[in-house]
Amino acid sequence: MLTRAQTLGLMALTLMWGVNWPVMKLSLQELTPLHFRAVTMTGGALWLFAFYRWRGVRLAPAGAEWRSIVTLALPNMLGWHTLAIFGVAALASGRAAILGFTMPVWTVLLGALFFGERLTRRSAFAALAVAAAVALLLADELAAMAGRPVGVAVMLGAALSWAVGTLMMRRARLTLPVEALTVWMMLLTAAALWLLAAAFEPWPSWRFSPRMWALLTYGVFMNYGFAQIIWFSLARHLPPATSAMSVMMVPLIGTASATVIAGEWPRWTDGVAVVCVMAAIAAVLVPPAAWRGWMRQQ
Repeated sequence: MLTRAQTLGLMALTLMWGVNWPVMKLSLQELTPLHFRAVTMTGGALWLFAFYRWRGVRLAPAGAEWRSIVTLALPNMLGWHTLAIFGVAALASGRAAILGFTMPVWTVLLGALFFGERLTRRSAFAALAVAAAVALLLADELAAMAGRPVGVAVMLGAALSWAVGTLMMRRARLTLPVEALTVWMMLLTAAALWLLAAAFEPWPSWRFSPRMWALLTYGVFMNYGFAQIIWFSLARHLPPATSAMSVMMVPLIGTASATVIAGEWPRWTDGVAVVCVMAAIAAVLVPPAAWRGWMRQQ
């Protein structure tokens, strides 16, 4: 049973993750994708570094820990965050969130394909549900005169990168605290993003509107700051079913908040796709015992 503080923390975390999708979309009106990621990730990493140093977490990597940081940062941070921001630039932010959060299903399928993990009927159902969601959204993008089918591919690439990173994290023998691992992955990724931004994007003017400064502040302190802190504090205590419910709600909140924040009205295909993805996430993340217990309570 969750405490009141844990419940409030979980609600805040899910809301922050969901709202971040339209926040990213609005930010790209005044800042290019790579510079946006570089700015917010740098600020967030420095924020977290200061916070966890104050909390007494060991932050200095030793020896082989650097190798783990670099190899895990490539798919978990650089691949996911870079592809996701370009996906948001190409698609409606709610639609990008739906495709991005197909990640848990890809994790299960890749684990079965490359690591011999067991593929169950629930996994097969999840794969079919995700395939239906992707097909709906891709068909809609192809049918629209201003559609961006490439954006669908980019967001699926982001989800696959995140899935690969998740599988690597599960198999890594880590001695560095996960908080420190995340901070250093963010710092290295931010450095790579600054280099990529310098190579492929013009230097920003930095003369932003007050709204843009507020959006950047949200990215630094909420998405990369408080959300990470809350997640680390909850992750050790949340049952799998509760974690799954949080992940399930993010694309729904992303789609709903995009209407209010970014003025993006979802199409019927988005509604069907988000239901398919939520069902798929539930199938692969919620343990069967949790389902049976819920059914007995009804």
